[in-house]
Amino acid sequence: MSSTSQGARARARIEITAAIKEEASRQLAAEGAAKLSLRGVARRLGMVSSALYRYFPSRDDLLTALIIDAYDSLGASAEAAHSAVADTEPVRRWVAVCEAVRGWALAHPHEYALIYGTPVPGYNAPRTTVPAASRVGLLLIGIARDASHAAPPAAPPLPAELRAEAERLTADIAPDLSPETATALVAAWAQLYGLVGFEVFGQFNRMVEDREPFFRHAATGLARGVGLV
Repeated sequence: MSSTSQGARARARIEITAAIKEEASRQLAAEGAAKLSLRGVARRLGMVSSALYRYFPSRDDLLTALIIDAYDSLGASAEAAHSAVADTEPVRRWVAVCEAVRGWALAHPHEYALIYGTPVPGYNAPRTTVPAASRVGLLLIGIARDASHAAPPAAPPLPAELRAEAERLTADIAPDLSPETATALVAAWAQLYGLVGFEVFGQFNRMVEDREPFFRHAATGLARGVGLV
């Protein structure tokens, strides 16, 4: 087979894969991830199911591809926002990352729901999703790590009953930081997505009206909770 025909086949595969994921994303927006169907995607694209299975052998494989794409899109948005303020103080860098997460989620509510909404029945995300899912968390850890070079972040002290778990957690995610800081980072990460989820899913309706300054204030509070100054 010539290199020209191989290149044409590779381009065709890329285009068809993109079309499959685009149609699957439309189904997610219309009906939710639980109702995603390979047969339904194939039907809408005018393909026979057996042809689609050559690209995604199962619904879970297609879901995994969509999840990785969503995490990578979110991570790229957060990294771009951080790069724009990379030479500023830690709190500003932290808030910039948090605001990028919020901005991406508001612009992509269905993708946000896929990765941080209700779990899809019967689906267990494989480890191949971890690198993409870790991008925002690694940014936040990096900010705390950079701050620690000047002065260790003053995170709240740990109760004795949490010490062993905090040390295990620290060894897993940031062994060069203190258990106090690593534990505060995990709590702040969860609170960040709680704040964003409340807005995306409508829990702030008729409660918080001026949401942008509210979020910025809350994100700054999360930075202070980690010990950034």
